[in-house]
Amino acid sequence: MSGSLRPYLDTMIRAAEAAGEGLTESFSRLGSLAVDKKKPSDFVSSADLEAEKTIFGILRGDWPEIGALLEEGGVVEGEDPDHQWVVDPLDGTTNFLHGIPHYSVSIALTRQGRPVAGVVLNPAAGELYCATEGGGATLNGEPIAVSADAPLEELVFGTGLPFRDKRGHEAFARELIAPMKALAGIRRFGSAALDLAFVACGRFDAFWEHDLNQWDVGAGILLVREAGGEVTEADGKTADLPYRSILATNGGCHRQALELIAGR
Repeated sequence: MSGSLRPYLDTMIRAAEAAGEGLTESFSRLGSLAVDKKKPSDFVSSADLEAEKTIFGILRGDWPEIGALLEEGGVVEGEDPDHQWVVDPLDGTTNFLHGIPHYSVSIALTRQGRPVAGVVLNPAAGELYCATEGGGATLNGEPIAVSADAPLEELVFGTGLPFRDKRGHEAFARELIAPMKALAGIRRFGSAALDLAFVACGRFDAFWEHDLNQWDVGAGILLVREAGGEVTEADGKTADLPYRSILATNGGCHRQALELIAGR
């Protein structure tokens, strides 16, 4: 890991693990959680709020000058103009609330809008993914890399369904036709942060999704890049945060993935 970023990463790991402990405890007593619906198909639970409070308390305690973009709490200003924490305290809330043990904590540190350190924790599986710019990516401390090149018919892609606007389902169904015909399989697991981590460690060969927020992908973008993969918008454009759509691949299939998503 990059030495200059290691102190930030250590704080991020401590924050993610503390939040993960709370989420695991909440997951064991789902029936007693308070749940609010923010908008159609978009939930927030007391577990989200408590996890975010835990995370930001630890981040602010170690680095009081750095502001944050919090999924539930919004923007918190800081004195440091160049750095910002980007926090998703519970990515995969719908899974969580239905007792499906596939959800995550995602924390990124951005420098002038570019992710430079990232942590994704999968509490249910005991998996901690970490990356720093120029320092590589790891899973539970061991280096990880994206999958090797292979023919399209052997590849597995992850994706995410539009959920804020149900009217987007028909367009997305059409977008699925070409990938479904060409690939070995498509998976939809419900946590974009973990989907990106799965690309980084070679479980998925690619992942794409539309209508995202910075906190969904901030850490995952860096994981994929540091594991040797490629990340663009779903139409092939490159940008720093915020991404509104994303395509992350092992690099070797990126051009083909863009063509499949475009229906070619």
